[in-house]
Amino acid sequence: MIEILNPDELSRAKQTGALVADILQSIKARSTVGTNLLDIDRWARTMIIEAGAKSCYVDYAPSFGRGPFGHYICTSVNDAVLHGLPHDYVLADGDLLTLDLAVSLRGIVADSAISFIIGNAPSPESAAMIAVTERALAAGIAAARPGARIGDISFAIGTVLTDAGYPVNTEFGGHGVGSTMHQDPHIANSGRPGRGYKLRPGLLLALEPWVMADTAQLVTDPDGWTLRSATGCRTAHSEHTIAITGDGAEILTLPK
Repeated sequence: MIEILNPDELSRAKQTGALVADILQSIKARSTVGTNLLDIDRWARTMIIEAGAKSCYVDYAPSFGRGPFGHYICTSVNDAVLHGLPHDYVLADGDLLTLDLAVSLRGIVADSAISFIIGNAPSPESAAMIAVTERALAAGIAAARPGARIGDISFAIGTVLTDAGYPVNTEFGGHGVGSTMHQDPHIANSGRPGRGYKLRPGLLLALEPWVMADTAQLVTDPDGWTLRSATGCRTAHSEHTIAITGDGAEILTLPK
């Protein structure tokens, strides 16, 4: 299903996006050496409930996971890159943490992810990898305009990632959002320009470039959810929800 939102729905989408961005930045500021991933999940739960929003994750049970997910935020550490199930783990100096959050507010979903390094331990390789996903995300957003196609976004993202020397996995990527979290179209992190669905104003998309340092192969944890690099290398992930407008793309999940 591909939804095209009307002006009222787009207005609500902006409110949801602002909430997601605020929650992520609040949790980032509180996440330090010694923070437990289960504390992060509790913080997310409290903020979502206090905002009158609903978690998109708690009852989520897709075919690729061992559902329901049962938590309020994805917390992926170091070699974990996607769908990190919060568990009893205490963050250490130098850990690379990815937070991925999707909520629904007044019937409209927004989805965003940020990666950052815990503490003060120097990690130039990790910082560079995070920066590449952010540049790829910016390139994908720049390519998202009315009349362009999904392949144009995928090509822009993939070019940045591959030019930086990272292997690209196309199994998981961006997606449409709207009244539900995961909708068509799928937006792979590599592709051919001029192919796929033509973008229209009112379309909501979550773009999410992610990379693993030296592999494109994923393995799944025994928890049935957490996806890790097959080689144990570090990973990074950046994501924004955008709205296609008459002029281009508006980022809905930018922090204040």
